Amino acid sequence: MRSFGKTGRKVTTLGLGGQASLQWTPDDVDPVEIILKTFALGVNYYDTSNMYGPSQFNYHKAFEKLKLIPGEAGYDRALRESITLTSKTLMRWGKPGWPERDGVRNVSNGEEVQCAVGDLKRSVSQLFGDGRGNYPEGAYLDCMLIHSITSFEEVDVLYQGIETPLDPEGDFGALAALRDYRDGTNLTGTNPKGEKLVRHLGFSGHNNPPAMIDMIQRDEEGLLEVLLVSINANDRRYFNMQNNVIPVAKAKGMGIVGMKVFADAAMYGKEPRFSKTPADVYRKVGSPKLPSRELIEYVLNSPDIHTLIIGIGHVDEDPLKCQLTQNYYAAQVGANTLSAERRREIEEMTGAVTGGRTNYFQLDKQELGAPREVTVEKAAGGTRVSWQTAYAAGAPIVRYEVVVDGAEPAVVRHEPQTLKSKPFVFETEAAVEKVVVRTVDAEGGTAVAAVG
Repeated sequence: MRSFGKTGRKVTTLGLGGQASLQWTPDDVDPVEIILKTFALGVNYYDTSNMYGPSQFNYHKAFEKLKLIPGEAGYDRALRESITLTSKTLMRWGKPGWPERDGVRNVSNGEEVQCAVGDLKRSVSQLFGDGRGNYPEGAYLDCMLIHSITSFEEVDVLYQGIETPLDPEGDFGALAALRDYRDGTNLTGTNPKGEKLVRHLGFSGHNNPPAMIDMIQRDEEGLLEVLLVSINANDRRYFNMQNNVIPVAKAKGMGIVGMKVFADAAMYGKEPRFSKTPADVYRKVGSPKLPSRELIEYVLNSPDIHTLIIGIGHVDEDPLKCQLTQNYYAAQVGANTLSAERRREIEEMTGAVTGGRTNYFQLDKQELGAPREVTVEKAAGGTRVSWQTAYAAGAPIVRYEVVVDGAEPAVVRHEPQTLKSKPFVFETEAAVEKVVVRTVDAEGGTAVAAVG
């Protein structure tokens, strides 16, 4: 068990992903059996989504057997309160009726739908109710994530009504609407009954660290408590998460969930693309050349990961053939138990088997970035230099060096920047003509921004 950020919850190091056979079920697999076996092992983090076809209905069938439906005879409140149940929405707009605004669409299951509130209620209904919009009193989600942030434009939409005045008659983003259903308020006019259908809000992302960092840094109210992020042993071969997004989320106090530990089986020979059919579901336990245990240990030893979700293709009575059992035991590791050398060995092993080109969902690798948006403000009392965080490459950023008019560099320590409104700052009493701000990473790499 690990503490789950500022949520106050504790989560098992392994969580059940809502895809694989829970979504694309092969004919000879019972998805309910997978869920029940996961509960029997003591796993307490469960993932699903409005975009995952029958996944939420499969959970409902399992919840009926486990007595997790509020209002039904024998309802096991203690068991319900012991788990963290998460669903997701692709909705960006919070108000019903806006399928597209400024190129940002509300899409779920490939169809135009109402809004994030519609997805929230659909999830609660499919998980605990009749699946047609009705749900029992006392039903709720622990977490609702705005799924798959990919662009700054999406972030702009999501913060409408949060950063800008909230007009219930106008436009507002999904965050404003979901906040109402977390707090039981009706600021947006979408929650007239004052329902509380979700406990914690967050988001997920696969590929764009700058947009994901922007999503976190613009959260002045502390609305975001959970991050679901792609992270595996090939992460550093791409525009990586472990040196960019994850440290910012940790500094913000978010609960952090890893995903794509096997790159959706691309590490085991599946075509590197999102799965579409039961034939895409991987049903073996790792491979001789790339054992699954090492890949799981790598993720759970990545800084600040609290749990990871893995989709299950099948379960088996033979524990050596059972994906779930093997993943469960591989996940019984403490944080920071792998040396840096061992992490590099796993990265090399993974790259040797796959050529490193597995993470089709991530942006290509970037070089170390220079400090961004460097600003020099001159006043009677001297000069103030400020900048936004640089983006890291394969090594973490450790400091910035500020050179004023060719003098010896002053050092500003790098810390994860949690708010866009609080940039890095260097001040001097001198009036200056030229400023150079240099990013330095742990391997001695540098990148320079100059302002004359």
